[in-house]
Amino acid sequence: MSRLLSKATQPDADGCIQRVTPEKAGWQYVTFEAYQLSKGETLSLPTLDKEVCLVLVTGKANVKTKTDEFLDIGERMSVFQQQAPYAVYVPNDDQFSVTATTDLELAVCKAPGFGNYPTRLITPDMCSYETRGIGTNQRHVCNILFGNLPADSLLVCEVITPDGNWSSYPPHKHDTDNAPHETHLEETYYHRINPESGFVFQRVYTDDRSIDETMSVENHGVVMVPRGYHPVGAPHGYDSYYLNVMAGPSRNWIFHNDPDHEWIIEADKEKAAS
Repeated sequence: MSRLLSKATQPDADGCIQRVTPEKAGWQYVTFEAYQLSKGETLSLPTLDKEVCLVLVTGKANVKTKTDEFLDIGERMSVFQQQAPYAVYVPNDDQFSVTATTDLELAVCKAPGFGNYPTRLITPDMCSYETRGIGTNQRHVCNILFGNLPADSLLVCEVITPDGNWSSYPPHKHDTDNAPHETHLEETYYHRINPESGFVFQRVYTDDRSIDETMSVENHGVVMVPRGYHPVGAPHGYDSYYLNVMAGPSRNWIFHNDPDHEWIIEADKEKAAS
């Protein structure tokens, strides 16, 4: 199995099915965890030196921090409803408690925090939703904690790719600290598939092919992108959802397309104009 692919496990005592730490990924900034909590179960954790974005992937919950309480938040029961989620931002040096009021799938997204922003509830109307691409390159993007809202380090969004389509495409990378041309951001992809028996393909590769891996990713799998290009393809019959978490030296997403495939952008513009 690829070292860049983390397969889901059965829930542990806390309900965790995925845990990607800097130590596991061999990087510095991003931590990602996914939990499955049954109705009535509670997850309580300190944030320590990390800012945290709690994404209610599906289900409803009560969320408490040192200063705030948000009761029975959440709405969607499937990530494929094309409906923005509820989320809660929690700063470093805080703590949170999440109690599931229905069965709950929870993503815990972490990156270095510096105490610049307070706890806040992120409601669906605060997220920005857009459709990108045309034809088999069309996908639907929801910015949860991205350009729509500030944070110290975290960038969080989710993408739905219809069956037969591609996303994160044409292939792009963000692994060089060279603003304003490109920025360095580590990234995780948390995948969900509809129907759940399916899979998607994700390739991660660098210009020099020191990394060149193509993975078949099943439901609840996580792909780690330390550097390089990272397109995703959804086979016929299976819709793709993924939750992206990014962080790096600066909170600025500037990507660089693979020159071998950049011609696709101009070709798509011509198709859209015709």
